[in-house]
Amino acid sequence: MSRFQIDPQQVYLTGHSMGGHGTWHVGVTYPDRFAAIAPSAGWISFLSYGGAQRAAQGDPMQQFLQRASNPGDTLALVSNTLHFGVYVLHGDADDNVPVEEARTMRDRLSKFHHDFTYHEQPGAGHWWGNQCVDWPPIFDMFARHQIPSDNSLCDINFTTMNPGVSSSSHWISIEAQQHALNPSSVVAHYDTINRKFQITTENVARLALRSGQIAPRGSVDVILDGETLQSVNGAQAWFENNGGKWSVISAPSPNLKGPNRYGPFKEAFGHHMMFVYGTKGTPEENAWAAAKSRFDAESWWYRGNGAVDVMPDTEFNPRKEPNRGVVIYGNADNNSAWTALLGDSPVQVHRDNVSIAARKLAGEDLACLFCRPRPGTDDAMVAVVSGTGIAGLKLTDRVPYLSAGVAYPDCTVFGVDSLSKGTSGVRAAGFFGMDWGVATGDFLWRD
Repeated sequence: MSRFQIDPQQVYLTGHSMGGHGTWHVGVTYPDRFAAIAPSAGWISFLSYGGAQRAAQGDPMQQFLQRASNPGDTLALVSNTLHFGVYVLHGDADDNVPVEEARTMRDRLSKFHHDFTYHEQPGAGHWWGNQCVDWPPIFDMFARHQIPSDNSLCDINFTTMNPGVSSSSHWISIEAQQHALNPSSVVAHYDTINRKFQITTENVARLALRSGQIAPRGSVDVILDGETLQSVNGAQAWFENNGGKWSVISAPSPNLKGPNRYGPFKEAFGHHMMFVYGTKGTPEENAWAAAKSRFDAESWWYRGNGAVDVMPDTEFNPRKEPNRGVVIYGNADNNSAWTALLGDSPVQVHRDNVSIAARKLAGEDLACLFCRPRPGTDDAMVAVVSGTGIAGLKLTDRVPYLSAGVAYPDCTVFGVDSLSKGTSGVRAAGFFGMDWGVATGDFLWRD
């Protein structure tokens, strides 16, 4: 947009097949970025992509782990389409992406959306020529839509699964959740005559209101979940929910969870990350760390066309390039970068045990994946691929965390029996609290 000087109110999104799926998902994830979207022959959720099926509800641990993949559930964010016009295009004889995908979304949209068009092309398969993407009615619809300016938009209905991925819609932001990676929503109305915001929320722990974008002068009143707060004056205000009671707070510290840095584990693979492998262990541990980091770097290259710096812990300098993400391979006993990056972490992995705050899980066959904020930065993170012994370290070789659709909470500990027992082999899993603590977070333990 910067390069081509695009009008920010005339941005549209379309694509076919995989691009149709991307259109659905990017559109509902960033709803204030587009005036209209037009998915063509697209899967309507990552959970149905390629004919996949939503996993059956299992035991509490399985359900807990599945929360980490909630941001891929496009259908759960479908209410965000209220922000823009939608044109759905699909061939009724599509043998690649079943037309039932489009029909499901049509049925869902018809219950609440008043600005969408649906067209099935009779007899058309998956690809029926350039019209799949150069469909004139789509561009006619685009021409009739613009993104409204913030000062003219009085109603917002916004849902997010992860504030670290998508937190804002126009003048309101969900910055933190009560229960991480469950749907969080906000419905807001601004009364221009009485200069009053009426806001209802669900699963929101911290909210930001940029009232200056719609009410630029003077104070405004805020009614939040039925609670009348003091008049708010200024371009932006923050509100925090403690035990169901809202209060006005000052600008939150970047050290807290927020849009700048939220997790879960996979979100740590960013900010021009580097892979740092341990060299202070046994020959077998050192060989694993070097091989695993190289394997992940090559996986990143062929999956995401990205190059990663891979280095031994002896070459890592925490004071050099301090804002980069870091992925640590090894544990506190065999990776010398651990102390600088994870010395204050409530999760510690040593030979024979994993400690999470006051709890200790013993054994030489435990694998542990977790993420933490990188000390001294506002947004970079540290991801840890670790184990309590060579059996636990090698167990991480079987965890495809760089594959699309695979996700893990902020912290997961599992044993080698997970290879035969599945989630029954998971010892602990959790999401850290807003302060990145364990006690303030949401953890599930298997005794």
